[in-house]
Amino acid sequence: MQATSLVYYFLLVSLCIDFSQNETGALVRRQRRRMRYRGLRKSSSAGRRFPRQPRTKLPAPVAVVPSIPLINIDDGVMGVFDSFIGLGGQESSYSVLPGKKGHCTANGMIMYDKAVWSPKPCITCLCSKGEVICDTTMCHPLKCPQTIIPAGECCPVCSDTASSLDSNIISLDDVSELSGDSPEPNDLDSANVLSSAEKDELLRTEAVEFKEKEVHKKDGKKRRRKGKKNRQKYKAYHREKQPITRKGAAEEEIQYESDEDDGTFRMPSHFPIPVPPIEAPPLPSGCSTSDTTVSCINAKLTQIPPISDPDLTSLDLTGNSITTISDEAFNGIPNLEWIDLSKNNITSPGIGPQAFKILKKLKRLYLDGNMLVHIPSELPSTLEEIKINDNHLHAIDEDSLQDLKNLVTLELEGNKLSEANVSPLAFYPLKSLSYLRLGRNKFRIIPQGLPATLEELYLENNQIEEVSEICFNHTRNINVIVLKHNKLEEHRIAPLAWINQENLESIDLSYNKLYHVPSYLPKSLLHLILIGNQIERIPGYVFGHMKPGLEYLYLSFNKLTDDGIDPVSFFGAYHSLRELFLDHNELKSVPFGIDEMRKLRFLRLNNNKIRTVPPERICRTHVNDDDAHENSEEEENEESRLEHVHLENNYINTRQLSPHAFSCIRSYCSVVLKPQKIK
Repeated sequence: MQATSLVYYFLLVSLCIDFSQNETGALVRRQRRRMRYRGLRKSSSAGRRFPRQPRTKLPAPVAVVPSIPLINIDDGVMGVFDSFIGLGGQESSYSVLPGKKGHCTANGMIMYDKAVWSPKPCITCLCSKGEVICDTTMCHPLKCPQTIIPAGECCPVCSDTASSLDSNIISLDDVSELSGDSPEPNDLDSANVLSSAEKDELLRTEAVEFKEKEVHKKDGKKRRRKGKKNRQKYKAYHREKQPITRKGAAEEEIQYESDEDDGTFRMPSHFPIPVPPIEAPPLPSGCSTSDTTVSCINAKLTQIPPISDPDLTSLDLTGNSITTISDEAFNGIPNLEWIDLSKNNITSPGIGPQAFKILKKLKRLYLDGNMLVHIPSELPSTLEEIKINDNHLHAIDEDSLQDLKNLVTLELEGNKLSEANVSPLAFYPLKSLSYLRLGRNKFRIIPQGLPATLEELYLENNQIEEVSEICFNHTRNINVIVLKHNKLEEHRIAPLAWINQENLESIDLSYNKLYHVPSYLPKSLLHLILIGNQIERIPGYVFGHMKPGLEYLYLSFNKLTDDGIDPVSFFGAYHSLRELFLDHNELKSVPFGIDEMRKLRFLRLNNNKIRTVPPERICRTHVNDDDAHENSEEEENEESRLEHVHLENNYINTRQLSPHAFSCIRSYCSVVLKPQKIK
């Protein structure tokens, strides 16, 4: 009987030993995989320089103080702890202290059975049935010339290895270790020795895990359901915010697997912090913005503000102190269509050669009131309007405007341009130009090489003395020519300069040196502005060749006299003229022919020397027999359209005016007679 009991006893012991070894082996393999993963996480996070987030509230590795928690663990930990003894052929140094009733005493403190603590840095102790078992971290020998001990570590590392910790990239060879699969038996055999640091980390991890198990057991199923929901939320958040790389995917899989093995949810030791997108700094004070426009008018800016908005189409920086435009100034706003940089201090050397090249949709560029000496280079071919008025431009060569085939409007007023520094081929690339302003420059003649598409030309306030017959040979579409405030005389205008133009409707020759109305005017002319000259005479039939006929004639501020206007001076304009300005001249009577102007609406005769208004000089009261045979009945009965008559500041005695003098005017309120001069 005793022999049978003894056999059963030995069988039971053998089964327990085998079971304990299997459990210990499995636990060691799982803990080894976790510690290898965490070691990689620690090395990768060192390069990120993120603040260390503690995994648990373990006591710091200092002398035992009353605040050290006492953690009870089960017998499974003892098997793991005991398996460390003599591992790798090295004996651990233990200090056994006697205790009472399974408790241990450490530095005067009573430790409960199975409590784990760290009395000194890099030393971990366990209370086991009244005995204190301590394990000192053992460091592997290093074969390198220089070693360092990283902060928070016990063992030194090679300086080259430490520098490699700054990298946050895990090689493809390491990814296999993060796959989450259990290591093969030969993997355990190849790793003959576990370092003391791994032992220390394993003990701390087991203690924390068992503490968490105790807490979760008390909370029950409700806490586990909540943990599952939290994991789902964390996974969704992490996948949305953090881009998944091969490394990141492997790390996530391992971490989630280890969490679910424990049946609890724990935040990873180094939670991956999503890096927010880099945003441009806010707009300076004084700037305002709308959906597609940023306006910084008079905002005291010294440079173009760094803006990053692909939807922005308009940028207004008028009235600042900007001096330069770098090549990268508009990189964040490549879809701009309109830029206004007027009234700044931008210089030609301050504009990068590629500053505007990125703007593939730019249509309008305003650079008025700066300090440019030449037109910026590499302008986008999409430009339709350029304004560089009031700068210091002193030259336009044949390449200055290259590739601007879509340009419609070009304004270069208030510069230092002349026929000497503007190439005859300067405007050749402008295949769509229709509006050209060159006022307030130094031109003495009309610039050569004007585009064939030109419709409006403004050359006021120059020094032009001549209009040759070849100036407008190629501009068959020209509609408006403004030459006011120049030095033109009528004999310096060639007879064939513009008489054959079929679309020229408006000419402004105000404030020149003309003595009479120029002959050989364009046939298609509708507006003729001759204000502020020294004109004394309107030649007869000067408007006779025009079709459909002149509509607006402005001769204010000249020297016209009664002898200077012939009975046929307005021949050809009787049935077309709508406005006639003869004010501020030296007329002593109302000119002949005004009563024939059946479409005339506005008549100015003020500020002359007129003394009386004959009854039939402005309004025709009857039709003679000859006219009745020549004109149709409709024309005979056609009423005057005259709406406004100015006769103030003359010498008219209003009491002596005939009641029929203004009979064709519908309202007498439209006739201005006061005040009058008194000689």
